Amino acid sequence: MAVVALSMAACNNQPTEMKNQVTTNPAIENIMTRVSVREFTGEKISDAQLDTLLRAAMAAPSAINKQPWAFIVVTDEAKIAALGEALPYSRCSNKPAVAIIPCGDLSKAIEGDMANFWINDVSAATENLLLAAHSMGLGAVWTGLHPDMNRAKLVQEMLGLPEHIIPLCVVPVGHPAEQPEVKNKYKEENIHYNKW
Repeated sequence: MAVVALSMAACNNQPTEMKNQVTTNPAIENIMTRVSVREFTGEKISDAQLDTLLRAAMAAPSAINKQPWAFIVVTDEAKIAALGEALPYSRCSNKPAVAIIPCGDLSKAIEGDMANFWINDVSAATENLLLAAHSMGLGAVWTGLHPDMNRAKLVQEMLGLPEHIIPLCVVPVGHPAEQPEVKNKYKEENIHYNKW
């Protein structure tokens, strides 16, 4: 595989210490340059793009391969606006093309003491969704609902979700109307080898 330098658009928004980084792996480049996009142009995304995002999300790992997820895809502009009004931090009022709500499906979750593994599983699916959006030139941002059950209940009621479907977060997705700076989040002090 040829050596691929980080994309010019990504490099222009990176901290100085990352600008000279070179990678031989486009997947690593995508991870290192993903940013949270909170402002969108309002331009629609295609059905094919939406399908790719959802397939990428569902390619995530899950405990015992339970895949305890469900995805609510909100394309209706009035419903997106209502989400934005009810959940101002969600960025749904900032013209996303779609709002995707990754949820835990408790009817598919592991039973007993490990029931809450659905949170890990749906989180992994959400990260896949964010990375897929970035790789396609789209913007997205993870805005939390669970474990704030007031927020989760509000979305359950607004979208008519059954009791066993727990919304984890709201992910607005669309064409970016901003170019946030890529942050270098690597901190050596957060790493411990073999013991604390």
